[in-house]
Amino acid sequence: MRTLGNVLITGGASGLGAAVTAAVRANGGRPYVIDRVEPESPVDFVRADLADTVAAEQAVHEIIERTGGRINGVFTAAGTDACGPLDVVPTKKWEYVVQVNLFGTAAVIRAALPALRESKGTVVTCASTLGIKAVGHATAYCASKFGVVGFTKALAAETAGSVGVTLLIPGGMHTAFFDDRDEQYKPPPDAKLNQPRDVADAVVFALRQPPGCEVREMVVCASEEGSWP
Repeated sequence: MRTLGNVLITGGASGLGAAVTAAVRANGGRPYVIDRVEPESPVDFVRADLADTVAAEQAVHEIIERTGGRINGVFTAAGTDACGPLDVVPTKKWEYVVQVNLFGTAAVIRAALPALRESKGTVVTCASTLGIKAVGHATAYCASKFGVVGFTKALAAETAGSVGVTLLIPGGMHTAFFDDRDEQYKPPPDAKLNQPRDVADAVVFALRQPPGCEVREMVVCASEEGSWP
């Protein structure tokens, strides 16, 4: 296992991103967060909306400058959703999901690649069990997360030997991700969900693998997860 060093985390103000931010710090690393809102806990932070790929890349460059050019890891936790039938979800909301989840992920990693090659660092992308199993009323989310799966596998092939790449496929977690949904799209009260801190430990495990040894793919879900397999 290697030391974590400087780890860039998108969506680090809440949910899984916040849990990974805490886990990185607890394991001796230094987290740097990109998010639309400022985290409650003090942390190096740059505000950006990942749907704006230019702003996302600028945020990465700012963090790289703060670290003196040294980025050891990237975790792309930022994500959003817009539930409903394809012909009911407004076009801009549907496209925003893909812009944040897929285009934002690619923009951040694109901007961080030179620094990651220099440090022989590791990228962990965040897909979803709905990136390998499709359901109705989630066309935007599934499209974006299936895209993250394909993007990550292509990235691993492209950067093999120079940058570590891990695909994280998490199941549902106890986070605020579901709070703004209509009741029909929220997990039922008896849903079996993971704690984000437990998933964060898996992310840290992947980030700490030594150069040349990679965890290529991790499915981390509750043992009774309904969306996997």
